[in-house]
Order: sequence, then structure tokens, then C-alpha cells
Amino acid sequence: MLTTDMTPDLLARILPLDASPMLLLSAAIVAYLIGCIPFAVVVSKAFGLADPRSFGSGNPGATNVLRTGNKLAALLTLLGDAAKGAIAIGVAAALGVPSDLFGWIGLVAFLGHVFPITLGFKGGKGVSTSAGVLLALYWPLGLATLGTWLFMAFTFRYSSLSAITAALMAPVFAVAMGLPTSVVVPVTIMATILLIKHAGNLRRLMAGQETKIGSKKKKS
Repeated sequence: MLTTDMTPDLLARILPLDASPMLLLSAAIVAYLIGCIPFAVVVSKAFGLADPRSFGSGNPGATNVLRTGNKLAALLTLLGDAAKGAIAIGVAAALGVPSDLFGWIGLVAFLGHVFPITLGFKGGKGVSTSAGVLLALYWPLGLATLGTWLFMAFTFRYSSLSAITAALMAPVFAVAMGLPTSVVVPVTIMATILLIKHAGNLRRLMAGQETKIGSKKKKS
């Protein structure tokens, strides 16, 4: 049981405030705006494809763009969304934000992708962006989580099942690797949001109605 004396130390480990509030606010705003860039919509428009929100799962992400059959567009969307998380952390580092706050900066970028002001706060599920965040935070953590996604994807061919499994394992990997609380907590929050965003997918998986990777959108 936590004592009163331990609580400030615990809070400091979860959210170490080693920089000025103005610097942190500026970095957070930049991270959120970077996360808000809707690559799925931008890339689809550039390739003359339908808005990814208008078909399939309606999710503005790489997997739904892939349903158009345009693999290049899906790849560019994937890379763009992943880069958002890494770039946000890179910008924070350039601004002088202490490294023990990078996990929280990555979380803000992730929230920008999931709840972007550019799309009326209705964004993607955050799989690619969270991968970029994890790789930028601690590349072994990112690779372990990405490896989990790839194993599940190649084995079962369900993007949602792969994302759910990887989300569940990411905090486990973070703890097993001995990462600090200031990383474990934001990673756990990202994983929780990912699981919530995939609730519908989980129901469809259990009902045997989920679409497999590479399936094109149905023609009306």
C-alpha cells in the first residue's frame, strides 16, 4: 500500500516534469498537430482513390486503404502514420524536452492520430502511429511489438487480431525490458485506447465476420 511519502516519488516517476511548462505545452501542441495529419485521406486523394472513410471499415488507416487494391497508397499511408509518432518525438528532442518525457510526447501524437481536429476528432485506430512511437522510444520494444503484429498477421491474416495481440503485449514487453515507469504508463494508455478502438473488430472476429488482410472493398 502506498504511503503519503511515496506518492510524490511515484508521480515523479510516471510524469517527470524536468522542463518548463511552456516548453512542454509547445512540444505537446506540436506533437498533437503532427498526429493530426490524415495520411490515409491525403494519400488516397493524391492517388485518385475514394475517401477511406467511405468504404470498408471506414477507418482512415493503411489497412482500409489497402482494400482499394492500391498497395503503394497503403504503404505510403502506413509509413506516413508511423513517421508521425517518431517525428513528434524527434521534434521534442530538438526543442530540448528531456528524454524521460518522450513517452508522453509520443502518446500525445498518438492521440492526435486517433482524435484529430482535422477530421472532426474521428481518426484512425493508431496502430501505425503507435508503432512509430515505440520504435522511437526504444527500438527493441518497437521491434518486439512489430514482430508480434507480423507473426499474427502472417499466421491468421487478420489485421485487427494482430493489432489487438500486439497492443496487449506492448506493455508486457516494456515491463520485461525494465523500461522506466514514464515509458510503461504512456505505452499502457496507448494499448488500452487501441483495444477500445478495436472493440468492434473483436466482436466481428468472434462472430467470424472480420475481413482478412488484402480483401478489397465490396462493389455496390
